[in-house]
Amino acid sequence: MRYTLKDYQADAVGDVLTNLAKARNIYRDYGDPSQFALTATTGAGKTVMAAAAIEALFYGNDSLDFEPDRTAVVLWFSDDPSLNEQTRIRLEAASEKLESDTVVIQHPFKHPKLSAGKIYFLNTHKLTKSSLLTRGHESAQDDNQIELVRASSLPDRQEYTIWGTLANTIKDPNLTLYMVLDEAHRGMGNQSADKPTIVKRLINGQGDVPAMPVVWGISATVQRFEDAMKAAEVSASRIALPKVLVDPERVQESGLLKDDIVLDIPAESGAFDSVLLSRATRKIVESTKAWAAYAEEQSDADAVIPLMVLQSPNTPASDMLARALDTIFANWPDLRPDSVAHVLGDHSPQQWGMYHVPYIAPERVQDAKHVRVLIAKDAISTGWDCPRAEVLVSFRPAKDATHITQLLGRMVRTPLARRIPGSEKLNSVECILPFFDRRTATNVVKILLGTLEEFPESTGGRRVLIDPQEMTPNPAIPEEVWEVLEGLPSQSLPKRGTKPVKRLTALAHALAADGLRPEAGKEAHSVMHDVLDGLSVRYKDKLAEAVAEIWTVRGETITGSAGAEAPVYSAFAETADDRAIRDAFRAAGRVLSPDLAGTYVDHLAGPDDPDTDDDGLRDAHVKVAALALVPEVREDLDREADKLAAKWFDEYRVAVKNLTDERQAVYNDIRAMSIEPQRLSITRPRSAMVETQTRDEEGNARPMPTQPLHLLSDSAGQYPVGRPVFNSWELDVIDKELGRPGVIAWYRNPQRASQESLGVAYKDRKGTWRSMRPDFVFFSLTPNGVKASIVDPHSDYLGDALPKLRGLAAFAAEFGDEFHRIEAINKVGNQLRVLDLKDESVRLAVDTADSPEMLYESRNAANY
Repeated sequence: MRYTLKDYQADAVGDVLTNLAKARNIYRDYGDPSQFALTATTGAGKTVMAAAAIEALFYGNDSLDFEPDRTAVVLWFSDDPSLNEQTRIRLEAASEKLESDTVVIQHPFKHPKLSAGKIYFLNTHKLTKSSLLTRGHESAQDDNQIELVRASSLPDRQEYTIWGTLANTIKDPNLTLYMVLDEAHRGMGNQSADKPTIVKRLINGQGDVPAMPVVWGISATVQRFEDAMKAAEVSASRIALPKVLVDPERVQESGLLKDDIVLDIPAESGAFDSVLLSRATRKIVESTKAWAAYAEEQSDADAVIPLMVLQSPNTPASDMLARALDTIFANWPDLRPDSVAHVLGDHSPQQWGMYHVPYIAPERVQDAKHVRVLIAKDAISTGWDCPRAEVLVSFRPAKDATHITQLLGRMVRTPLARRIPGSEKLNSVECILPFFDRRTATNVVKILLGTLEEFPESTGGRRVLIDPQEMTPNPAIPEEVWEVLEGLPSQSLPKRGTKPVKRLTALAHALAADGLRPEAGKEAHSVMHDVLDGLSVRYKDKLAEAVAEIWTVRGETITGSAGAEAPVYSAFAETADDRAIRDAFRAAGRVLSPDLAGTYVDHLAGPDDPDTDDDGLRDAHVKVAALALVPEVREDLDREADKLAAKWFDEYRVAVKNLTDERQAVYNDIRAMSIEPQRLSITRPRSAMVETQTRDEEGNARPMPTQPLHLLSDSAGQYPVGRPVFNSWELDVIDKELGRPGVIAWYRNPQRASQESLGVAYKDRKGTWRSMRPDFVFFSLTPNGVKASIVDPHSDYLGDALPKLRGLAAFAAEFGDEFHRIEAINKVGNQLRVLDLKDESVRLAVDTADSPEMLYESRNAANY
């Protein structure tokens, strides 16, 4: 894979492969077809996950311990040829191995069967009666033929119909056909019961064409896939395998989706479309400058080129778009005439006033950097994403809220596939709604916060803000406070199934790539070779037993004799051949890592020695395979790999901080490749988007009260602290803390997995690692200098309250000496109560408590 999968993507790929293996075995052993769904929200990278799974299906995956299926054929099916083409390009971009494995089925297609190891793209239109792949079929019915498909009437110049090719593929015992139903809910339109749709036929089979052996649906929600399969009237014998569900919270935390959606609406009734369009144009100009400045700061030659989308009503007034373009060009002097395009249903060029606007296919917009203004109507076709779209101006009326939110769903990906550290402005998308009022805008907010499937639920930190204000570093805050913030510990989330040797190798490659330790790769493996040499001596007896086991292939002979009551079983042993040794060595690669296994063979056999013979090379492979079978060897090797990685992380900590944001993110990902939480550093925030007004149910607004001394502030040094952003007792905590002697600054800790947020790892009730974000960090001047305090008001009625409390207690046990105070606060009746988590006896009580209520009511807590 060209892309490094996010944690949630890797987990989903593993689950998909488990299902594919089960499905193959069920079909091969029992002849039963099966189905399952992969569901993930817009922007989660479903195509990247599919590419990783298909690559493993064809070529195997050592890290996931998945053997290739040499019989595998993949049929990728959707109802849209342009969506198929976009998917094909994305699959090839994601995996270099799949570049030569994709085939678009089109006329003429003269193959009797599909070939193993290939991905075939097919869409509904190519299976209609008039398609060149099926043309010429008669409409007469035949019990042995699919309706409208007769073998006696073949397509022009073709020996096989596409239906015949599919039937032959399914019937071949040496082939396994996996059907990927992309956007599974589509193509299942309501049809009369006696004429099932093409998609239904494809899934269920009909006449001479058997049912699809394996159907893998890809969709935004489970319900979509289940509704699709229900509409297809799938046979009761089709087995439903476990669903692969991608947690929306993990998607949001990954940084692949923009954190904030900013809504601008008129503050009063009236016609303000030109005024707000001018504002939107200024925003896209400012965004262009901000991205250019960021690219210069990061020494990145390819700056993000942001795009503005202008959404038109279905039936716009004849001169509306001409006036809109007049406004845009008046406020954007540098905009070129050829920088405007449209994606309307009419694919021909359009003339609006003096403006000649060409059509562009939606899937081309992201890469067509010259296009800066895009005109659209309804939500763009499913599957289209444009991460560089930063500003949406919708001329839709208020009753079209769903159309607006659907289009926003196409704009939520981050342009660089990562969160920009410290800058909430560059992690947001702006939506300007000239024809909405305050009340209808609040309905859009509700939709965006989880009631529309295009958006994940807002548990991962995403916000919808109405006309917020940008906060920047407060000049009243001493530099020492900022330095203390950057030195505070934060924690990564552990990764499932990570191997220390693989982590060390990744770190070595990164250090070498950045010129920090040019020979790091060779050095790391040299150290690991020495470790393995020592372990070979320490565990020589167990190693000898493992070597003997590698050389021996054991089996059993079953002999049945006429008249005998039972068969006779006898064991046998044979000497392993080269193929058996290769298999054992490959298994060792999954334990030690393929790279280390290979270089250690060279180390043992002496690659520079011309006298090394085949026997010596074979013995080296056997020894490496045997070492992987000794549990103590694996444990000791992992321990030494972790030790060296920790040494290098400490040694290059400052040097890494001087790298670009993109490269620092790489090191953070490598550091997190551990089964235990790892310490991360916090990045200094540069800007924050903050609500400045409180709104009631009717949308009426009034200014929020403010407080001084926040790290980020407005031009007057103030920070808004109103409801509903803060609840009443959070406001009480702010007042109490700012009134304490010596307090010189405070920070509202961002509730998202960003580098400027302090995160604490904890295990939820299911044992899954999660991250909590304490609400506040206060800075005080103490006899020992500026010290930070974590103060976290957290309601005890929430289901995750106790696991989070235990995570914060464990954090305090490890890092408490670096903080002035670490306190958890809850309201009991009318009294705020506090747990001092730097107190060991309190931490012990937290560890053994049955409920948080008990803790706050006990003597372990004090009045706040």
